[in-house]
Amino acid sequence: MDALIWTGPREMVLRDEVVPTPGPDEVLIEVSAAGICGSEISGYLGQNALRVPPLVMGHEASGRIAGAAQGRLADGRSAREGQRITFNPLLTCGECDCCHGGRSNLCRQRRLIGVHRPGAFARYLAVPVSQCWPLPDELADVTGALTEPLACAVRAVALAGVGPSDRLLILGAGTIGLCCLVVARTRGLDAVMVTDVSDGRLAVARARGACRTVNPDQRDPVATVHEKFPGGVDAVIDAVGTGATRSQAVRAVVPGGQVVLVGLHEEESVVPANYIVRQEIRITGSFVYTQDDFGLALRMLTDGVIRPSDDWLEERPLLSGAQAFAELADGRCRVVKVVLRAD
Repeated sequence: MDALIWTGPREMVLRDEVVPTPGPDEVLIEVSAAGICGSEISGYLGQNALRVPPLVMGHEASGRIAGAAQGRLADGRSAREGQRITFNPLLTCGECDCCHGGRSNLCRQRRLIGVHRPGAFARYLAVPVSQCWPLPDELADVTGALTEPLACAVRAVALAGVGPSDRLLILGAGTIGLCCLVVARTRGLDAVMVTDVSDGRLAVARARGACRTVNPDQRDPVATVHEKFPGGVDAVIDAVGTGATRSQAVRAVVPGGQVVLVGLHEEESVVPANYIVRQEIRITGSFVYTQDDFGLALRMLTDGVIRPSDDWLEERPLLSGAQAFAELADGRCRVVKVVLRAD
């Protein structure tokens, strides 16, 4: 089978690999669509310690069950051959204190498909049947592959604790930032400001309901926040994860406000700790999602909250995946999201 393999920093090769053999309670998935995640770009550049080459990445995907299928899917239905699915790539033990406490995303034994085992940038992969969610007939393969990033946004916005009357700042208009914008808008928020260094991405954010957008290369985002919302915003979601954006998040929020860190671009950052203490700013990390978050994201997609369009998403064949990674890493890609098609 064709598989796109990351072999080292800035090195991707398409190779013929053996079709995986599913283990107990797993099914073989024939991949239809797999999105390239920002964390995978970091991995591609050699900036993500979790990813070790050689590796088949890919954790945002949809496909169909190939061959015999037994067991039950995530929603309780019986698995069947040919069933169109997306899958939750976060594998958990189900036994630790976090799993029993309803925080399966923090499982002490967690592993991720596409990080700790081969992922979806290939013709086939093996997935535990209980992690598979059936796709409705009306949901396209590419849309189904967006369930994973939307689930990340569902959790981040929930942790922000915002309601219709609140003011929210989203730092970064990549896939996760735009998904956070969509989720916030579905929760009734009108006052959502978005920042990004790409004017193209900011145009996409405005088209999807941002009340104002700011390019930090042109205007100070913190000053702009305080001009638009005197005193600051009620919550900030940092979907970038640099020292600069983490500091901006702290300075832009009201005293006693909530900052949610979801971006993972830099491992460590210096933040204004004394200011955080004196303003009683609450800072929360947001890591992926629970099964409930994943199921909610799929229902939202079924309801049409995100419709892939050529102003922000582009489909490419798997064989051009190496070029897509290079363009995304260098900022030469005209769209926010690239989804690779195996067929």
